[in-house]
Amino acid sequence: MAIGNNGIARWNGLGTGNEQTESEVRTLERVIFHIDVNSAFLSWEAVYRLHVLGDTHDLREIPSAVAGDVKKRHGIILARSIPAKRYGVRTGDMISEATKLCPTLKLVPPHYDLYATSSKAFMKILREFSPCVEQYSIDEAFCDMSETIALYGTPVVAANLIRERIKEELGFTVNIGVSSNKLLAKMASDFTKPDRVHTLFPDEVPRKMWPLPVGDLFFVGRATKKKLKNLGINTIGDLAQTEVSILSSHLKKHGELIHDFANGIDVSLVSSQTVANKGYGNSTTIAFDVEDAITAKLVLLGLSETVAARLREDNMLARVVAVDIVDYEFNRCSHQMTLYEATNGTSEIYQAACKLFDQLWNQAPIRHLGVHTSKVEEDSGMRQLNLFDMEKNEKLAALDKAIDSIRDRYGADSVMRASFVGSKIYHMSGGIPPEKRKVNYKDVKF
Repeated sequence: MAIGNNGIARWNGLGTGNEQTESEVRTLERVIFHIDVNSAFLSWEAVYRLHVLGDTHDLREIPSAVAGDVKKRHGIILARSIPAKRYGVRTGDMISEATKLCPTLKLVPPHYDLYATSSKAFMKILREFSPCVEQYSIDEAFCDMSETIALYGTPVVAANLIRERIKEELGFTVNIGVSSNKLLAKMASDFTKPDRVHTLFPDEVPRKMWPLPVGDLFFVGRATKKKLKNLGINTIGDLAQTEVSILSSHLKKHGELIHDFANGIDVSLVSSQTVANKGYGNSTTIAFDVEDAITAKLVLLGLSETVAARLREDNMLARVVAVDIVDYEFNRCSHQMTLYEATNGTSEIYQAACKLFDQLWNQAPIRHLGVHTSKVEEDSGMRQLNLFDMEKNEKLAALDKAIDSIRDRYGADSVMRASFVGSKIYHMSGGIPPEKRKVNYKDVKF
């Protein structure tokens, strides 16, 4: 490696063992990695079962999947092994569909505490290689290696060091995409899997990216893909070479964006700063069809508990509350209202949710309910004076604060409203239920 007169790192590419040797000398101002855990939930389950529970079967080597609970109607595939993928099993498939494709498919339940712990360990290693790590999801991240790449020689060498370190210390594999911007790094990490390092520098785009189906391009979803197909655009290369004006006329600004992406252009930066929430919400799929308002409002109360608690934890207030309903035939409807003043109080959010529900529900059996908030702002401690509700709201705020304190210390189930006693509805609805948070393998068959 050498440093040019302009201070920009220049290096000769080295062989990687799983990526073609870079023959030319590259000059880059930025070096960006995208690191993606291979079949994350399933890999983390496999590692835990092998190294902690002593299982003799590696879930990654057989047709297997992490899936929700059919009885509670969360019956979809959350992650699947590569052998399961060969049968056509896809993430998001219903369990019934997946088992038709692969009758021998081994299904295991999700355990999110394990996944959170594994993710933290994964991110910790990445931060040892770069001070600028942007966690993109629980199982993937971007690393800006521009300031630290000189410590390792070449980008490919550094990427392989990270890949091997994660495999050796944590037991699971990752794919790493290497490029000069986030888009190309992410595209590269999706090339051949698992346990690979791939480069996709701008000069490699025509050879490596343009032949791919247009639906493989980041930000080209099903609807956009269909519109592009109707225009005769089938590959990323077709998109890259299409006039921007044609794309703009059919797709507006989105057409310009994906045209840039198809040409490998992306100016977004890796940011280690956590982006503030624009809204807080939670929803739940109910284990049975809800046919009465009393039960539905009990679900809304549980959702309001979790949403309000998250607002208070982040010291935020919400000015808009919304409710959405999905009925037994998967018809969805939603409605929202603006509050008199911004709040993070459980009772105020719940009352608004109930009012919206009464306006919205058409008596059809309910499968799914959600409570969402928006137009959030930081809680400055100041409140709009309301002569009639001021004393009541002060008491409710003190009650919420006391309940939060108890739950923080003794757990979410340490305090429960009396209306939930003996109910089939969990008092802190939405998010991850208790049975999925903690690893409990007593009843699991290996």
